[in-house]
Amino acid sequence: MDGDLGDFLRSRRARIRPEEVGLPSYGRRRVPGLRREEVAQLAGVSVDYYIRLEQGRGLSASDAVLDSIARVLRLDETEHAYLRTVARPRAAKGARRPAVPRVRPGVQLLLDALERSPAFVLGRRMEVLAWNALADALLGFGALEPADRSMPRLVFLDPAAADFYPEWAAIAAQTVANLRISAGRYPDDPALTGLVGELSVKSADFRRLWADHEVKACAYGVKRVRHPVAGLLALPYETLTVPEDPDQTLVVYTPEPGSETAERLALLGSWATAG
Repeated sequence: MDGDLGDFLRSRRARIRPEEVGLPSYGRRRVPGLRREEVAQLAGVSVDYYIRLEQGRGLSASDAVLDSIARVLRLDETEHAYLRTVARPRAAKGARRPAVPRVRPGVQLLLDALERSPAFVLGRRMEVLAWNALADALLGFGALEPADRSMPRLVFLDPAAADFYPEWAAIAAQTVANLRISAGRYPDDPALTGLVGELSVKSADFRRLWADHEVKACAYGVKRVRHPVAGLLALPYETLTVPEDPDQTLVVYTPEPGSETAERLALLGSWATAG
């Protein structure tokens, strides 16, 4: 995934109009947004330094420089953290490489204890590592081949995804933005690189969204799904990092007790158990 730093910086300066940062907007501009020399001027670094940074030519930028560039480019907290990660690929490549991801038995017991909430664990590539019975009834993980238990693959390669997610476009963009955070953190992960390559080849929507260089963590929110048995469900969700394994994320759907969605999930659970 070479070139991520330069592509990210170019995409971010392209979205800022000169007048937004107090610069004149007149004159012919070959590219949208800010020029490289304008970013350098506003960030207080030399033009040559910024160009070399954007080209990924072996610089080790300080926190102060990256903070200044983030300020000029108006990066949010997640984008700022991503910039620090991709600007220091050596540090990222030195990160611990896990063996085959395994979920601790205690985490599985926790999942199973959440009888009224679909819950599952994702790995660093958004692969599904473990789930409880209600998550299986809702999302059908158990019927899938292990390689297909992947949220990005389900969203972009499953023909039924667009019907299952009424707001598919938002779900797709969110999935890519979350996956890019992992790609920046682990640029030398061959399985992650392979996943991005596979999706880029097989899905024009993924290619388009990946090229946008959006980064956003899916920490909480609401997902709406149209289940063939339970019908339309509005599912608030929360995510938590699994203790002692920052590469694993616990996802729990938390419908409000007594809500229509909670009642439909209870019926779905009963139907799945009876089946």
